[in-house]
Amino acid sequence: MATYTKALNRLIEEFARLPGIGPKSAERLALHILKGTLDEAKAFAYAVVRAKQSLNYCKACHNLSEEELCSVCQDLQRDKKTVCVVEEPKDVMAIEKSGTYKGVYHVLSGAISPLDGRGPEDLKIKELLSRIKQNGVREIIIATDSDAQGETTALYLARVIKRMGVKATRIACGIPAGGNLEYADQATLSRALAGRQIL
Repeated sequence: MATYTKALNRLIEEFARLPGIGPKSAERLALHILKGTLDEAKAFAYAVVRAKQSLNYCKACHNLSEEELCSVCQDLQRDKKTVCVVEEPKDVMAIEKSGTYKGVYHVLSGAISPLDGRGPEDLKIKELLSRIKQNGVREIIIATDSDAQGETTALYLARVIKRMGVKATRIACGIPAGGNLEYADQATLSRALAGRQIL
């Protein structure tokens, strides 16, 4: 049975280390890179290295940025008194794509997960509380995931934030737009009913 060369196997192994990429997908990606020109491969490699070298974390919100402050924190039109708390930078991108949120963000860099040995002290919660005090924040929108870790984090944050006299809200969860009730699980239906609104 024919096998790949050491160099190709190494490339496949590197792709397979990426989240959500299985062995077959890693193989396809590696072969796709090899189909292109050497210049295209160099451009791809340069983009990876450049991103790694130039990206850091915004000193205010901990989102990814090429400067000291990210573009959202630099935007004078944003409402600095409303802060949307998310787990990861990718969550900022998801909310920004909606085009409806006009406040700023705070990235926690994860969620509370006792099973993984990650507690509140391992997240950017202390920095969030400092921002609330210094900037006179009026509302914290908690937009953590709706899994067990996200819910635990949301409950912890709500308790701490309410003690500071700041309004804490949670993003609504429920039936997605265009979704059918018959395909929704019990937890989703329960959240949808609890988060119902007056028409």
